Amino acid sequence: MKKLLIKALLFCFVSASTHAIAEDHSRNLEIDHTVVTKHKTKVNGTKFSYTATAGTQPVWNSKDEAVAALHYTYYTRDDVKDRASRPLLISFNGGPGSASVWMHVAYTGPRVLNVDSEGFPLQPYGVKSNDYSVLDVADIVFVNPVNTGYSRVLPNKEGKMPSKEEQKKMFFGVNADVKYLAEWINTFVTRNNRWRSPKFLIGESYGTTRVSGLALELQDRQWMYLNGVVLVSPTDIGIERKGPVKAANRLPYFAAAAWYHKALGPELQSKDLAEILPEIEQFTINEYLPALAMGGFIAPEKKQKIAEQVAKYSGLAVEQVLKSNLDVETSYFWKELLRERGQTIGRLDSRYLGIDKKDVGSRPDFSAELSSWLHSFTPAINYYMSQELNYKTDIKYNMFGNVHPWDRTNDRTGYNLGKAMNENPYLNVMIQAGYFDGATNYFDAKYTMWQLDPSSKMKERLSFKGYRSGHMMYLRKEDLKLSNEDLRQFIKASLPAKDQPAKY
Repeated sequence: MKKLLIKALLFCFVSASTHAIAEDHSRNLEIDHTVVTKHKTKVNGTKFSYTATAGTQPVWNSKDEAVAALHYTYYTRDDVKDRASRPLLISFNGGPGSASVWMHVAYTGPRVLNVDSEGFPLQPYGVKSNDYSVLDVADIVFVNPVNTGYSRVLPNKEGKMPSKEEQKKMFFGVNADVKYLAEWINTFVTRNNRWRSPKFLIGESYGTTRVSGLALELQDRQWMYLNGVVLVSPTDIGIERKGPVKAANRLPYFAAAAWYHKALGPELQSKDLAEILPEIEQFTINEYLPALAMGGFIAPEKKQKIAEQVAKYSGLAVEQVLKSNLDVETSYFWKELLRERGQTIGRLDSRYLGIDKKDVGSRPDFSAELSSWLHSFTPAINYYMSQELNYKTDIKYNMFGNVHPWDRTNDRTGYNLGKAMNENPYLNVMIQAGYFDGATNYFDAKYTMWQLDPSSKMKERLSFKGYRSGHMMYLRKEDLKLSNEDLRQFIKASLPAKDQPAKY
């Protein structure tokens, strides 16, 4: 009864209609509201119908007051007889101020962007059927954290907005984010009767920090145990990669990007990417990392030899590597690799090309890949929500919302994920990464996986999958199919056999 009274009080600050104007002339979001639509699709040759629920659900504080409304989209397959045994996939993107739009309408959802086979924008903008969606094996909910998508902070009972400092404490930090989202997930699972379902989290980029922290928070504070966590293009998740490790780990990515643009020497360029990467990874670990660790006390002849190898593998000149003291910045690499061709390469996906006002300089003028993605994603999600899901509001859809300054102190999310695995024998982890991602490079992702379990006792529950694309590997049609299939098989493999107890 208390919650209902609070809801009633808060509803007086929002419009009765999503297109009406509130009494204070403000543009507000309905805080507890759903729109349900019915659809049909075909995945892997199988046709089925599904239900899409687009709506908002409150974030409750410790006083049982609604302090924010999170927008979400929930997809359920209709012909399921036993919902209790059907997996639930809870999806987050990153930023940390990014909406869930990216994986929603480009990776796992039933509808994907209208782009070409390599992921470049096409007009008219819009969406098309995703023939590879994992909706055939799992129900999916895409969640927009506070200030992303349509999600917003709410005024209090007196109609006043919390101060910036209060908002930061409640929402905008590594640990605050995990805490309130765990509470929100508890409410969602309870409302939708999914407590018995096998549960999976998937996060991309900063979303990997989010889901890594959520794994233990859900387990220890909400008593909700997971079957799997998927890290797509992971950040450091609190497992630091600094100094020589940070510098050395870039090299395999440099090699992949240079190979893609045919900027390597004939010996390497004539081979397939899968042939050259193991050699470069071994050099990185066994020779390049120790050389960087020696700093200015490395012998000159050794420094010259390492520089020659780094140049060979990266497509850069030996002189450039030496002048960088063997430590080549990624921003310089994006500018330098194709400088003689008058082009730059993308940060999040180095297959994308850009052109700068001047060919001189140490970094590109803009991110070629992000410009391309916003070109296609922004019109598509606005069209899709309004026209296909019938979710109509004057609230702006924030592709990137204001969540700064973000509190990154005491980030132990990666260690917490490892602890959650220790405590839960059912919990498996898969990492997915694109070889051409220069922001969260694939070798960093491998390094993170190695550090999740230094004891090596859980190696069989950790897996890595690489793709010939970038940060959002699923934009390339071939990798959309492959990454969804990898995810599908991971979900299936993470479901224990009937009557298999959770024990060591």
